[in-house]
Formats: sequence, structure tokens, C-alpha cells
Amino acid sequence: MPPAVVIAANVLVAAGFAIVGAVFRENTFASSTIEVVSDQRVITTGPYRIVRHPMYAGAVVLLAATPLALGSWWSLLVVPLFIGVIVWRLLDEERVLAATLPGYAAYLATTRARLIPGIW
Repeated sequence: MPPAVVIAANVLVAAGFAIVGAVFRENTFASSTIEVVSDQRVITTGPYRIVRHPMYAGAVVLLAATPLALGSWWSLLVVPLFIGVIVWRLLDEERVLAATLPGYAAYLATTRARLIPGIW
């Protein structure tokens, strides 16, 4: 693995962690479980202004960059599988939140990008 690729990948890993950290700072409702708690509200500030699922976007950056940061071309083979799992999870999360969190359907209409602004 060329050193420049490893260095760039390490920068992306750090950026992925920074994105995830920004999500936890902005959204105290973030959880590993898809659920709506009694006082939960839709978060539309910080990274949520840009994409609907900024934590998953940060995770995709981490997942894609980690094999390169570790110098493993072979590890890149599992990245599409993990991205598929993240996409499945976020679609399920959107379905649950649209049905149970007041204001989430309006947020879906105003914040079009799920993971990548201007693309999806």
C-alpha cells in the first residue's frame, strides 16, 4: 500500500470519527436501538441539516477508509457488505421514525439527502 494512500485513509478515519462525534454532540437521542422516547424531537441542526443520517455517513467513511489505513487491499472486499447493512438499517429507521416521531415526515421532505448530499 503506498504511504500516501495510508496517510489519506488515516485522515478519512479521523474525519469519520469527527462526524460521528458531531452527531452525538447534536443529537442526544442517538441510540443503537431504533426507538422513539417520550420527549424525543426531530433534530434538524448541525450535520442533520446536510444529511438525514450523518452518523451512518460517518460510519461509511470509517468503514471505507479503515482497510486502506491498515494497508489491506483484501479488507476492502467486505466494505460493500457493511455499506449494504447500513443502508438497510437506515431505511428501516426512516420507516419507523416516519410512523412514530411527530415531524419526521416533514423532515424527510425538506432534507432530501440520506447519506451523500446531492446523490442519495
